[in-house]
Amino acid sequence: MRQVGDNLLRHLRDGREAFPAMIDAIDSARREILLEMYCVGDDAVGAHFRDRLVARCNAGVAVYVTYDGVGSLGLVDSFWEPLVRAGAKVVEVGPLTPWRRRFRLARLLFRDHRKILVVDGLVAFCGGLNLAREWLPPEEGGSGWRDDAIEIRGSASLLLRALVCETWRRLGHEGPPGDSPASAVIPERMRVLANRVEGRPDRRIRRTHLLAIRRAQTSIDITSAYFLPGPLFLRALREAVKRGVRVRILVPMVCDVWLAGLAMEGMIGKLLRDGIQVFAYTAAVLHAKTAVLDERLVVIGSHNLDTFSWRFNLEANVLVDDRAFAGDLVASFERDLASSARLDLQGVRARWWFARLLAWMAALLRGLL
Repeated sequence: MRQVGDNLLRHLRDGREAFPAMIDAIDSARREILLEMYCVGDDAVGAHFRDRLVARCNAGVAVYVTYDGVGSLGLVDSFWEPLVRAGAKVVEVGPLTPWRRRFRLARLLFRDHRKILVVDGLVAFCGGLNLAREWLPPEEGGSGWRDDAIEIRGSASLLLRALVCETWRRLGHEGPPGDSPASAVIPERMRVLANRVEGRPDRRIRRTHLLAIRRAQTSIDITSAYFLPGPLFLRALREAVKRGVRVRILVPMVCDVWLAGLAMEGMIGKLLRDGIQVFAYTAAVLHAKTAVLDERLVVIGSHNLDTFSWRFNLEANVLVDDRAFAGDLVASFERDLASSARLDLQGVRARWWFARLLAWMAALLRGLL
């Protein structure tokens, strides 16, 4: 744990560390559990979390769950019945079936991509991990996807609670009582960043990313499952290289979304020509969305560097300006590089011309991904 103001912070690497910590927090709940999750799997992981929630609900703890209709597409209708019978409130965000109450054809592209757990307003988790077997370690029957999350114990957890309460208000359901104000006092070196996609889009996460890159003086390390930024972001990285900043981008060797992976391949040559170092993670599927700048500023959360996160998805990131906590993330990044292949222009040019053409065309369409 690293202390920042009155908050204790911990970097959780993969489901191996995140899942046990989240379950421990759930099991220790005394008053309230709030879960806002993009993907809950109809598998052993999803069932285990549901059953722990049922146990706390039966013990008198108030439980509120929202899950996304696209992210949790594989869930059967009966999955949540044990939790609902125990007294919890469970709501699907953006259902795909027209007979559901909240179905809106015009809103199908707008998804709740957040991954937030808040317990008793005292401990919170935010990151890129979903509750599904893909994040379970291989020795436990999972796929061992590479991902990051942050555990917060302290006042900043109230801001994540406020985000979940806002989601419930937006859905028009009776949500958690005693909504935590967004003005909750937290250290200047910490921020919880969230966006809104209804009405006029809120770009604060994007603006914060750009501002941090433009202010970086020595190093920028980005881990991105879907590195598909627009021209402004790419220009900011290029300008950083010109002023002597070391820029390293870690992307998946094999992306879980084929078209996104193809589009990333189409961008690699330009990144390399701009002086940006690019690495491809080979040990597992890479799903993390993390950045460390100047070995002091950390951005960690659910926001991908792609159009859907900027325009259509509800997202949540945590920003921490602390050298000790950033040191943990730098060490994790270096560990990832040891399981990665550094890409070069010679390798890009050696690919079959038709594959390069397809990748180039996909990169042109990244604004749709």
